[in-house]
Amino acid sequence: MAITITDFAAERIHSLMKRTQCEDSYLRIGLKGGGCSGFTYIFDFVSEISDADKVFEFDSVKICIDKKSYLFLNGMEIDYEESPFKSGIRLNVPGATRTCGCGESIAF
Repeated sequence: MAITITDFAAERIHSLMKRTQCEDSYLRIGLKGGGCSGFTYIFDFVSEISDADKVFEFDSVKICIDKKSYLFLNGMEIDYEESPFKSGIRLNVPGATRTCGCGESIAF
């Protein structure tokens, strides 16, 4: 399986990268222990990647994921949610068994 991204998410992420002067950076997506479901998502813009990172390029958006997180996130779709109450990246992960109500943590 591969990582996919919706057109809307790519557009919004690229816009954010442009606004924060991070156009040449990678969006790092990862997991760390914690949160109400077991793991918490990590998002960051980084200019350098590790040799052990999995790298994906989608037109104007480059994404890197550490190999340990990739084991859990493989097959995910990166989407962007925009509503009057919440806006931000939303990850649709096929291997998830539970997510919290706020969407910031996940269990496998």
